[in-house]
Amino acid sequence: MKFNAILLDIASGVAKITLNRPDKLNSFTGEMHAELKQAMQAILADSSVRVLMITGAGRGFCAGQDLSERMMGNEESADVGSSLEKNYNPLLKQLRALPYPVVCAVNGVAAGAGCNLVLACDIVIAARSASFIQIFSKIGLIPDAGGTYTLPRLIGTARAMATAMLAEKVSAEQAEQWGMIWKCVDDDKLAGEADALARQLAGQATRALGLTKRAIYASSKNSFEQQLDLECALQREAAKSEDFGEGVAAFKDKRPAKFSGR
Repeated sequence: MKFNAILLDIASGVAKITLNRPDKLNSFTGEMHAELKQAMQAILADSSVRVLMITGAGRGFCAGQDLSERMMGNEESADVGSSLEKNYNPLLKQLRALPYPVVCAVNGVAAGAGCNLVLACDIVIAARSASFIQIFSKIGLIPDAGGTYTLPRLIGTARAMATAMLAEKVSAEQAEQWGMIWKCVDDDKLAGEADALARQLAGQATRALGLTKRAIYASSKNSFEQQLDLECALQREAAKSEDFGEGVAAFKDKRPAKFSGR
């Protein structure tokens, strides 16, 4: 499968998508969205995949929407809501619904929808030189691609409001301190640490990780009692997996578990 705007590699249980328009800071275009849809179909069809990693090529992660497509003069390109419905929203919903972890390695600036793509991932590791900016207010728009949902849940209402309205750049170190991302590392260590993290997750009990993801995301809309009930149901499901049996056996044998992902 050949792509122009992205790269896709699947190996050792890890699917890696690289946004690949480095000369344009990997900004989103119709072509990139179409290729992301194809890539996600290939990933979903591959039963060997146990982790998805997303990163960018060159000096930026993703500068958001390529605004040159918004200036082409045709009605479809100018309909921002249609683009969200057809492209961004389905992708973000797929990422949340994947039954395994989504790791994001942020190698540079993440702006607009690019920033909110990052925030929709499960575990985010960023280079120290990376930055995050909700650029929308500078062009008369509201944060989209899930930004108004993820931001206040990650950093609180006060910070989310100021970040969205003032469109000030947030450094990777500040993002880590705020809880916007998991970890900030030196630039020259990002690729190695991200790959090691993805491999580590790919070797864990995949079904349990997917259920953990499902439970944590559900907690924001559940009462305490509802969450207890959900934990009970999901734990029953996890206990039926082959990996649970392997985990218990490995514990008894005092050896490292060899999880299959089933």
